[in-house]
Amino acid sequence: MKQLIRVFMVIIMIALALQYTAHRLNSTKGSASGNTLTIYNWGDYIDPALIKKFEKETGIHVIYQTFDSNEAMMTKIFQGGTTFDVAVPSEYAVDKMKKEHLLIPIDHKKLSNLKYIDSRFMNLSFDPHNKYSVPYFWGTVGIVYNSSMLHGKKITGWNDLWDKDLKNEILLVDGAREEIGMSLNSLHYSLNDTNEKHLEQAKVKLDRLTPNVKAIVGDEIKMLLANEEAAIGVVWSGDAAEIMSENDKLNYVVPKEGSNLWFDNIVIPKTAKNVEGAHKFINFMLDPKNAAQNAEYVGYSTPNKKALTYLPTSISGDKRFYPDSSMTKKLEVYKNLGKKNLARYNELFLEFKMHKQ
Repeated sequence: MKQLIRVFMVIIMIALALQYTAHRLNSTKGSASGNTLTIYNWGDYIDPALIKKFEKETGIHVIYQTFDSNEAMMTKIFQGGTTFDVAVPSEYAVDKMKKEHLLIPIDHKKLSNLKYIDSRFMNLSFDPHNKYSVPYFWGTVGIVYNSSMLHGKKITGWNDLWDKDLKNEILLVDGAREEIGMSLNSLHYSLNDTNEKHLEQAKVKLDRLTPNVKAIVGDEIKMLLANEEAAIGVVWSGDAAEIMSENDKLNYVVPKEGSNLWFDNIVIPKTAKNVEGAHKFINFMLDPKNAAQNAEYVGYSTPNKKALTYLPTSISGDKRFYPDSSMTKKLEVYKNLGKKNLARYNELFLEFKMHKQ
């Protein structure tokens, strides 16, 4: 009898222990999201010291994950298997995510530092009134060139690239919007043009560039240009700054015919579990001193007007990377063209690459 009572007491104690454990798990479940923030960003696109500073100031632990394309990021968020509290999509991706109901509206009342963003970069077509996004970095698509390899020749615009003297001297980034857009701009058309006649003209002109194109490449374009494997490259401005820091013979120009004005933006995905923490992080990154530190580390242009006062004038005063309003007015933001038109751009670009081979 005593043995049965002893067994019964053990069972009761185990049951009570399990009940207590379950209670503790349930009670901490809500606070776990409050103490953790999962950020989904491009690789090497934030100063790690700022993450540590944010953690120290807020007590929120940051989990930092990276992606290498807007499409990969959108797919993962759409699938919803992973909780992301903050993400950093480009402008056309913001538009697409908004239409697919993948974003949570941002509460501007919780962003006391939003006032520091340059008004030129607010209320743009991809997100009117910045309902879902806040600018993170911005830049242009342009041309890096090595003047010594070109024997003093200056590059000022897209049409210079078709010069017969530049045979086998150009590297292109592997991007349909960038290269089809470049050709459209060279014809004085919009880089968001969907007129089939104009697209065909752009493709024909791009094919004529083939003798001058050494290769169509990815991230290795930075190393190749820095090592003088080619005299010219079509690149994003942030990459241009990095390349130029490796080789002082290089220069960067925003083409006079116009080009792309791009934005990467902070958003709160629908997967967010720590919306309050997301707002704290966004406001932290909008602090002018933090924004300046981040811009100096990453090398891209900050949209934070106040942050410019904390940057060396060699950076903030460089009009190649901080063009004034007279130049930015000539530039265009990529629009979300829709699946059909984007497929057409990709088709034309693939045909050009095959023509190059």
